[in-house]
Amino acid sequence: MGKTLIRNVSIVLDDGQCSGSLFIDGDSIAEILPDEKKADGDTGYNRSVNFEKRADSVIDGKGGLLFPGIIDDHVHFREPGLTHKGSIESESRAAVAGGVTSFFDMPNCIPQTITIQAIHDKCATASESSLANYSFYLGATRQNLPEIEKVDPTAVCGVKLFMGSSTGGMLVDDDEHIFQVFRSSPVPVAVHCEDTDIIGRNMEYYSVKCGGEPPVEYHPLIRSAEACYASSSRAVSLAEKAGARLHLLHISTAREMSLLQNCTLQEKHVTAEACPGYLFFSDEDYRKLGTRIKVNPSIKGDSDRQALRTALISGLIDVIGTDHAPHLLSEKQGGCISASSGMPVLPFSLPCMLELADEGLITVPDISRLMCHNPAIIFGIRRRGYIRKGYKADLTLVARCENTALDATVPNKCGWTPFNGHSFGWKVISTWVNGNLVYDNGEFFSEHKGEQIIFNR
Repeated sequence: MGKTLIRNVSIVLDDGQCSGSLFIDGDSIAEILPDEKKADGDTGYNRSVNFEKRADSVIDGKGGLLFPGIIDDHVHFREPGLTHKGSIESESRAAVAGGVTSFFDMPNCIPQTITIQAIHDKCATASESSLANYSFYLGATRQNLPEIEKVDPTAVCGVKLFMGSSTGGMLVDDDEHIFQVFRSSPVPVAVHCEDTDIIGRNMEYYSVKCGGEPPVEYHPLIRSAEACYASSSRAVSLAEKAGARLHLLHISTAREMSLLQNCTLQEKHVTAEACPGYLFFSDEDYRKLGTRIKVNPSIKGDSDRQALRTALISGLIDVIGTDHAPHLLSEKQGGCISASSGMPVLPFSLPCMLELADEGLITVPDISRLMCHNPAIIFGIRRRGYIRKGYKADLTLVARCENTALDATVPNKCGWTPFNGHSFGWKVISTWVNGNLVYDNGEFFSEHKGEQIIFNR
């Protein structure tokens, strides 16, 4: 780590943007240097000139947007046990290629991350292989309440609770055990909400109707809006009784908006995440993309998509996470039963959101709030999530240019993307993690590794 000056950029600050430069010293942001106007107001004065001599390297941002590093609160990096389709090393490369500098990884690997020792083991692996900063959820089961009670709030992002039939062996769907998890956790509880009984009845009905396994077009009818709302409303009720901090993952329906509060983030006891897949696709896309967009919960109708988009600016949705879940394409063959659920979204989450900004649905500061500021606030991340003097120099530089997503060129290990063939109007150019340039114009610098994330709780 040295001293780096990033000049000629539009810096995305807490509540707006300013043209100027930014100076990195070691792992931290040392100075934010807005361009100043001369007294006569005719031309701008670039304050960065005084810092160029002090810098070991000077980067010309060419007028691009400089974001705080993106914080992704929801990824499945597949290590240990499933590294044929993704590893901490490979998927952290995909992360930084998309401007993601910090990630929270889910526990449904092999073996499952359901003990404190398993978290320590994953941190040890990440310290040697991850280009991005990292934290790991502890998975909840019916048997591991003592492990949940031992969680160090400064070192673990959260507890993951599966209330729907998504991951074998980790399903917790009875009120007593759910309440005990909420009451025992010293950290936010992030919940996958789908009602198992409703899904089971729907699967039986449509299997009979189709004379066998239903094709993927039936996925949103089987994993229905009713199944999501029934589980989410139950989670909210039980969390309120337990006095827990509840984080609802991958909200997918319009009806679930009624469960969310429209108040300041600091006042909320229930927060909600939306994912690019639900904002970008609808059930009309199953015809073209098939099982490539088969995820749990299912991608639903256009009215649900529009409700989610509206909630981004109303304050009902608090965070954008990817639910990045790589599978091999060979594992995505079949229909509603046999095809694996999940899709690799990195490294296109930020270009997806910038496309929504170009459509006038949200603003650039909204993107920074949803992908950087709010995750830092909700989880209490120390010194990350903002471009502020003294904060860690986690930074993402993006430029307006054509960026066509192609299976052949994605950096994730599984080798495909649901966005294949789509041309975005924005591209991540460079990514810094703790002051180190780890990605630049398609090149990775793997000698630099991320850090374990520390939380203020």
